[in-house]
Amino acid sequence: MKRKQSRWEGVANEILMTVRAGKKLKQEISLNECLGHDTDGNEVTFMDILPSDDEEIADRVGTDLDIRKLCAYMDKCLTPREQEIIIKRYGLGERAYTQQEIARKMKISRSYVSRIEKKALGALAKCFDECK
Repeated sequence: MKRKQSRWEGVANEILMTVRAGKKLKQEISLNECLGHDTDGNEVTFMDILPSDDEEIADRVGTDLDIRKLCAYMDKCLTPREQEIIIKRYGLGERAYTQQEIARKMKISRSYVSRIEKKALGALAKCFDECK
């Protein structure tokens, strides 16, 4: 027995069909493109459906891409220990920690965390410059 789609499942299906059609045509899809109409007859666009809390969607996408690039550079240029310190220090993937908190977790001195962080930032800067 086929169950009836909920309103949101129908909307999600419309979005997927539109995105897939856009991929086939290799076109950009506007966030203001009309997907259909709601029960009151108003146009429904991607912008109406996509969640947007505090940040704009484009900012979040840009930030995600920047973080992915940074992670790729970190894998290429930093040791696992340097990566761990940079990730914890700058809150990549979780909250940011102080040097003292990192030192306690890693059982090393705060000044050693500082030296590793400084060296890692220098290595990342060099890696960015070389890849430009």
